[in-house]
Amino acid sequence: MKPPVALSIAGSDPSGGAGIQADLKTFSALGVYGCAAIAGLTVQNTQGVRAAQALDPGFVVDQVTAVVDDIAVDATKLGMLTNAGVAGAVADLLASRRKDFGTIVLDPVMVATSGDALLAEDAVEVMRTRLMPLADVITPNVPETAVLLDEAPATSSDELADQAQRLVQAGARAVLAKGGHLDGDELTDLLVTPEDTIRLTSPRIHTRNTHGTGCTLSSAVAACVARSGVLDVATVERARDYLHRAIVAGATWRLSRTPDSGHGPVNHLVEGAS
Repeated sequence: MKPPVALSIAGSDPSGGAGIQADLKTFSALGVYGCAAIAGLTVQNTQGVRAAQALDPGFVVDQVTAVVDDIAVDATKLGMLTNAGVAGAVADLLASRRKDFGTIVLDPVMVATSGDALLAEDAVEVMRTRLMPLADVITPNVPETAVLLDEAPATSSDELADQAQRLVQAGARAVLAKGGHLDGDELTDLLVTPEDTIRLTSPRIHTRNTHGTGCTLSSAVAACVARSGVLDVATVERARDYLHRAIVAGATWRLSRTPDSGHGPVNHLVEGAS
């Protein structure tokens, strides 16, 4: 018997709320065996990012190769890739061994919840031209969608839908555009493909504890695809439901020594909670 397997290629968050740590928690909560290759290191906590450091691109590739040489991966999540060297090396490997990575979910991580930059400017073009066409779905938030198009951020879900449609026209196979940065008591994400635009809504949870929500959603999509073998609306809805419940379950946490500043994490263990 082989369990479903998901691989995360992303950055590390020592405080455990985002990045590789959040991805592995999400994989486990959703019943998927998790593998991980660290593409960059950060010094961060719930208050913000103090420093970030890229790893040697060849070492990142060696980590990933060690996994796929040995383990059959059903889905791969791409997160923080730090700079053009790392992003380009990962793109080369994905292109040369595409079938070894299963369904690819690209979270174009550029800025942390705290507002700190996590991707060098020279990597954005690699994201646009090389990684985006390789991915089965990309999961940008409002600012990331704007950066990928090199224009101002959307201010409404209609504008976000239009931008997501243009990302598809630019080469993305599917876009899950996250509307969390937009105003309103209802949160609307948009799943856009060449054939359709589907609005996915849920009540907005008013809490400071949103650190790592983007990482968690993209890894949840990868986990749900690894289990079902299909990337469709139902898969995305299950991933969104998991994140929604994780935010609710962690909304009143006071994990930090100074919980009234910064952004605390979600409760990744909610799937197994009674």
